Amino acid sequence: MENKYYEMCKLMESSGFAQIADNWGVLLMLLIGGGLLYLAIAKKYEPLLLIPVAFGMILTNLPGAGLFNASLFEGGAVQWNIFVENAGLLDYLYLGVQFGIYPCLILIGLGAMTDFSSLIARPKYLILGAAAQLGIFVTYLCATGWGFTPEDAAAIGIIGGADGSIAIFLTPKLAPELLVPVAIVTYFCIALMPVIQPPVMKLLTSDQERAIEMKPLRTVSKAEKIIFPILVTVVVSLLLPKATTLIASLMLGNLMRECGVVERLAKTVQNGMLNIITVFLGVTIGAAATAENFLEVKTLIILALGFIAFICGTAGGVLFAKVMNLFSKDKINPLIGSAGVSAMPMGAHVSQSVGQETNSGNFLLTQAMGPNAAGIIAAIVVAGFLLSVLG
Repeated sequence: MENKYYEMCKLMESSGFAQIADNWGVLLMLLIGGGLLYLAIAKKYEPLLLIPVAFGMILTNLPGAGLFNASLFEGGAVQWNIFVENAGLLDYLYLGVQFGIYPCLILIGLGAMTDFSSLIARPKYLILGAAAQLGIFVTYLCATGWGFTPEDAAAIGIIGGADGSIAIFLTPKLAPELLVPVAIVTYFCIALMPVIQPPVMKLLTSDQERAIEMKPLRTVSKAEKIIFPILVTVVVSLLLPKATTLIASLMLGNLMRECGVVERLAKTVQNGMLNIITVFLGVTIGAAATAENFLEVKTLIILALGFIAFICGTAGGVLFAKVMNLFSKDKINPLIGSAGVSAMPMGAHVSQSVGQETNSGNFLLTQAMGPNAAGIIAAIVVAGFLLSVLG
């Protein structure tokens, strides 16, 4: 009888419930994961991203499960000497994050989904995409003022590029210890773009400006669509060799889309491959958010800086569109400048939504895709610049 009682006590002590009692941070992380699932499912805030991230966060914080072991990636490097003997399922999947594989594959899929016609038709939208990267540099300055190193500040600043793939590619190279908070804050802010951006857009524009109806874009030829990804890859790579991996991934996907001779490949990368990699990336990033490395004051500071990045990026795009109107005969609706923060295609949809609140007959989506597409190119260029200077 005593032996059975002893075994029962031993079983209880080894259970996850007992381990939660020893580490209440785990319980808090489970609640955070549940909260993100609520936002993704009930509120439909970027469910494709938040559901895998939130579920991965829950998995890694289940005591004793051993699916992810942060010690195997201590110091930003894989501890190969102990990896095989101790690795769980998510540790193997996390290698795709560690080596920058998933971000590049996602960019290939994103490129295959993106129509750059609006940007090709009006190349001046590149200026709006560049202006919207103001959030990156403002956040960099704020982070350095808060005591972060230049490398850490650059990793935090890239949140303003509003693209999780770029953030996940850059951060391990500059500040590997910040990968988890930077990635999660980036996706969280992207999910909240319909909440963050509209107040800034309305504050900086008048009803008259928001109601501006823009002229239709010219028709872009197939030759232009094929030449564009090749030309952008060559120019950006020669200008900033450190950006080659990112820009080449994005433009390879777009070339597959536009050339018309590899339709099967284009459909595969923008559907099957992109969906699979999104699951792997989301779950592993969430899994890296253990109680020990996420529940820190530093994480809250990065979250605050992420909001600053998105607010300043939105303001930069809108204000520069207003400046362009001072010298342009054909007026630009300043709302499309907010789409320059990237986060394709959500940035364009937010511009469309706010515009129709003022003028229900105004259709800005096609126009906003120009700055939206320019934004991701500009964010890649900034990432390449930061890697060149600090990497």
